[in-house]
Amino acid sequence: MPHQPTEPRTGVVAAVRGSVIDARFDSRLPPIRTLLRAGPDGAVAFEVLTQTDARHVRGIALTPTQGLARGMLVTDTGGPLMAPVGPAILSRMFDVFGQAIDRQDAPKDVSWRSVHRQPPPLTHRSTKSVMFETGIKMIDVLVPLETGGKAGLFGGAGVGKTVLLTEMIHNMVGKHESANKGVSIFCGIGERCREGQDLYAEMKEAGVLENMVMVFGQMNEPPGARFRVGQAALTMAEYFRDDEQRDVLLLIDNIFRFIQAGSEVSGLMGQMPSRLGYQPTMGTELSALEERIANTNSGAITSIQAVYVPADDFTDPAAVHTFSHLSASIVLSRKRAGEGLFPAIDPLQSNSKMATPGIVGEHHYALAQEIRRTLAQYADLKDIIAMLGLEQLSPADRAVVARARRLERFLTQPFFTTEQFTGLQGKLVSLADALDGCERILRDEFKDLPESALYMIGPISEVKVGAKASSKRAADKTGADAPGATA
Repeated sequence: MPHQPTEPRTGVVAAVRGSVIDARFDSRLPPIRTLLRAGPDGAVAFEVLTQTDARHVRGIALTPTQGLARGMLVTDTGGPLMAPVGPAILSRMFDVFGQAIDRQDAPKDVSWRSVHRQPPPLTHRSTKSVMFETGIKMIDVLVPLETGGKAGLFGGAGVGKTVLLTEMIHNMVGKHESANKGVSIFCGIGERCREGQDLYAEMKEAGVLENMVMVFGQMNEPPGARFRVGQAALTMAEYFRDDEQRDVLLLIDNIFRFIQAGSEVSGLMGQMPSRLGYQPTMGTELSALEERIANTNSGAITSIQAVYVPADDFTDPAAVHTFSHLSASIVLSRKRAGEGLFPAIDPLQSNSKMATPGIVGEHHYALAQEIRRTLAQYADLKDIIAMLGLEQLSPADRAVVARARRLERFLTQPFFTTEQFTGLQGKLVSLADALDGCERILRDEFKDLPESALYMIGPISEVKVGAKASSKRAADKTGADAPGATA
C-alpha cells in the first residue's frame, strides 16, 4: 500500500474477542485511528480506537477475525484507513479498503487519501439555494430537493426506499450528469449484496457507469467495515468536488445501518449504551459524516440518503438525529403503499426547506400549499366517509374529495427501474408539466373523467390515453360479469 512506512512498528496480539482485538506494543503506541494488520500475510485489518494503557491498544476489526490467535504479529501500517481517488476510479466498484470488487484489475494511477477528513470551513461554503429537479412529480412539486443539500428517504421495511433511490439515480445520471459532467457515487452501507449486484448491472445496461463509482460495505461484513465505508465514499466525493470541481450526487443506502454499525462497535468496545441501546456518541458520529456533505464554491455534493425507520417509529433516536441534518425529508407511508399509490410518499409528513416563495417562486409555492390543503381536508373527511358514506358530505366537501383523489392518482408515476415488474413504461416528468397537471386538476378540468384515468401516467397530456384504457377495462369487466351486473 502507498502509505506503508519504511520500517513498520510491530507488536503482538494480546487478546481477541470477536471483532475486538487488543495488541501489545513494547515501543511507542500507534495513534488513534491507525490501521493495523495481523495474522497470516496481514489478512486481518483493524483500526485503533483506544489506548488502554502504556503498552496496549484496542481496536475494531474491519475484516473477519477467524484464525487470529494470541501472540501473532501485528504490523503498524503507519497511517489511517485510506481510500483511492482519481479519474481512474470512475465506473468501478470498491470495498471499504478501496480494493476493486468488480472482478477487474485494480485501477492504476490513483492516489490514496485518509478517510478521516475535516468538513469544509464555513468560509468556503456556498450560500446559494438552487432547486435540484428529479423528474419525479411528487418530489419536485411538494418536496423540492436542494443542489448541495441532503435529502432523506424515511420509511420502514419494504415501503420502497431502495426503489425510489434507484429511480433517482436512473433519472439524474441520465439527465443531469450528461449535461454538467457530474459524478454519481453510490454508497451501500449494511444492505443486501443482491441490491448492489442489481444496481451495477442496471447502470451498466443503461450505459451510465462511466460517471459513477460504487462503494459497498454489505450486511455480511463486520461492523467496523460498515462503520467506515461511508467515510471512504465521502473521501472519493470530496476529491471530485474539490480537485476536479465537479458536482457530485452521493447516494447512501442506508444511513440507519451506519448508526447501527456504530452501535455494534460501541457495544463491542464496552461503552455504556444510551437511550434504546444506541451508542452515547451517536450524535457526534453522525455529525462527523453528515457535515462533510456540503456545497462549496468549487462544487456541490448533493446527497440522497435512505433511512430505515425501526418499526415505523419516527421518534426513534436514529430517525430524530438524522432529521436534524437534512434540507428535505421524504417520508414513505406503508398505508399508501398498501393502496398502490407509488411512490408511496406521504405528502403531509414530508417537507423541504426549499419550498418557500423566494426559492421555488410564488406560483409553485402557492400551488403546493393548495395541494397540501386539499389533501389535508380529504384526510380529515376520511373518518366521516368511512362512517356515513360519501353521500352525507356537502357538495363543497364532495368536490374537495374528488380533487384530492385525482391529485393522489396523478402524483403516482411509473418508474424505469420497475418496468420489468409492472409492465408499465417509466416516465420522466418535468417540473412545468407536473405543476400544470396539478393546477388543472385543482380547477376541476378532469372532474368528469374516472379517477383511474390519472393513475400511473406521466404528464397530464397522457390523461386521455388513460381514460380510454380505463373505459376499456370497465367495458371488459361488464362483459365478463353476469347480465345486469355493473362495472
